[in-house]
Amino acid sequence: MNRTQLGTYTMLLRLHRQWTPHLPTLSPLRTSPPLLRLSTTTSLSAATNSVPSSSSSLFIPPGIDPDEQITPSMILPYSNIVIGPYSGHSNIKDVEFVKGSVSVKDCPRDGRPEFAVLGRSNVGKSSLINSLVRRKEVALTSKKPGKTQMINHFLVNKSWYLVDLPGYGFATASESARMDWSAFTKGFFLNRDTLVAVLLLIDASTPPQKIDLDCANWLGRNNIPITFVFTKCDKKKVGKGKRPDENIRDFQELIKQNYRQHPAWIMTSSVTGLGRDELLRHISQLRNYWDN
Repeated sequence: MNRTQLGTYTMLLRLHRQWTPHLPTLSPLRTSPPLLRLSTTTSLSAATNSVPSSSSSLFIPPGIDPDEQITPSMILPYSNIVIGPYSGHSNIKDVEFVKGSVSVKDCPRDGRPEFAVLGRSNVGKSSLINSLVRRKEVALTSKKPGKTQMINHFLVNKSWYLVDLPGYGFATASESARMDWSAFTKGFFLNRDTLVAVLLLIDASTPPQKIDLDCANWLGRNNIPITFVFTKCDKKKVGKGKRPDENIRDFQELIKQNYRQHPAWIMTSSVTGLGRDELLRHISQLRNYWDN
């Protein structure tokens, strides 16, 4: 199953974004359905186990009829993701670094499905990857943001790839370097038929960032399947700042201006392990559908 076929199926399930080409600066139709609202007075645990009031707020995976009655037990905790018939084995028993590529043409071409991990520098990308595979330093963690400079392929269970992409928005990089990075990474997204989905990491401990929204808009406009992975959800409110669940709510309010149907999203913490198993289960159902 290739990405084109997966895209066709998800379009039939009304999960693809509908864009308005004549509007400037990637401004899509603003007719999104209501999303899961996280009250500012609601605790994190209560908010993450709430059920969206409308099925249009949910990510309906392959194998589930969009008109089917969705029950709370079908929804992964800390997310809007419905579990379908393709959900299965999600344990990671083996992971190995295959190669780091400096161009898309150098990436592995063995037909295995890929899940790309993308995010702003210092969003906790390496920490999340290490948490998913439960091995320290599989992805290099550094106090210096922007350490990943290549497309790094990690083979999981000898069957699928976790792809660590360079972080964007590294403030100390030159403008030309940032432009080179943009072309470098966009080329990966547009030229990989084995790309199943992009895990776009969003720092839940900070207010929504324009650079994250711009990245999400570009991915959506190019029909790249996306899952928002909110990181650092264990962080406490600092001073007059907002809690992670409040920042997530604000991010969702902005995203709903761009998407008719809300993409998959999930809350995580590399410190506490929040959302780890749920994210792997989400990956499993997309991967299993791809394989079939």
